[in-house]
Amino acid sequence: MKFFRNITIGQYIYRDSIIHKLDPRIKIMVVILIIIAIFLVKSWFGLVIIGAYLFINIFLAKVHPKFVLKGIKPLIIIILFTLLIHFFTTQGEIIYHIWVLNITREGIQRGLFIAARLFYLILSTSWLTLTTSPISLTDGIERLLSFLKILKVPAHEIAMMMTIALRFIPTLMEETEKIIKAQIARGADFESGNFIKRIQNFLPIIIPLFINAFQRADELAIAMEARCYRGGEDRTHYRQLLITNADYIFFIITLIILIGSYLLII
Repeated sequence: MKFFRNITIGQYIYRDSIIHKLDPRIKIMVVILIIIAIFLVKSWFGLVIIGAYLFINIFLAKVHPKFVLKGIKPLIIIILFTLLIHFFTTQGEIIYHIWVLNITREGIQRGLFIAARLFYLILSTSWLTLTTSPISLTDGIERLLSFLKILKVPAHEIAMMMTIALRFIPTLMEETEKIIKAQIARGADFESGNFIKRIQNFLPIIIPLFINAFQRADELAIAMEARCYRGGEDRTHYRQLLITNADYIFFIITLIILIGSYLLII
């Protein structure tokens, strides 16, 4: 079950790079802008520019592209499913016929375009978590949501929950792999049978996984209370966030590239 080892979303890799030194608020806003641009761009050339920009940022972060792309593998099924749905449901010029299904030229073009969007969406979020430590990510989200405090919205608690959820993705995947190995040792078979049978085989994994997740959450809450953790008002920070000229330059360059990719209609 190498599937679960390949998930990289939620992991942080320390590197001495200019991307890692950027302010987390800037990186979060950049990712939000990239996601908006991904859904607004209408041309292939625009998507290619966004993709090239993402890979340049990964190169500048000194994270090996193979490691980032490895995180895409578990989600290939979703991307392929999206492709197939568009292949067989989009009306247009028929170029291939299978039984009662027709593959159209427009379906292929649209399917590949949506698949590229999903690919870049995953790539951009992976770039953020791989280059931003959980503490910096929490501080960044909290500062960006600070305006909600006026409406009595618990911004700190929301930021903390989002960060813990991201942080626990790799842990839960590791836990899942352990449970699967334990079930295989007891004679469980996850590789044979039809689709419904395989879904049924995964039930003995889901139940202990949920129990372990709740147990971990309970232990984390007890540990935080034991250390007198208090979030929200009057909480001070050991490291103060500071937006530098490098952050402004990075943000402006990103904005120019994304606007350019949107305006291109080639």
